[in-house]
Amino acid sequence: MIRICFKPTFVRQFKKLDPLLQEEAFEKIELFKDPKNHGTLKVHKLHGPLKDRYSFSVNYKTRIVFNFLSETEAVLLTIGDHAIYR
Repeated sequence: MIRICFKPTFVRQFKKLDPLLQEEAFEKIELFKDPKNHGTLKVHKLHGPLKDRYSFSVNYKTRIVFNFLSETEAVLLTIGDHAIYR
């Protein structure tokens, strides 16, 4: 099981989301805690300027960017559409 931490920027962005999208994102974060679900969530390492970060899908449009702090701990950095990669 992966322990999740949240950056303040993530929390601010999350609070601005539509309540239905917040609920969907929360469900995906709960799934993310179990590494067996990483394939379903499309967890992948990013490239270029974000090469030290990872991402997973909330839905077709929304992504969460995060870093692994250890094998059992991750920090969620940002949430949004593909513009978060810029």
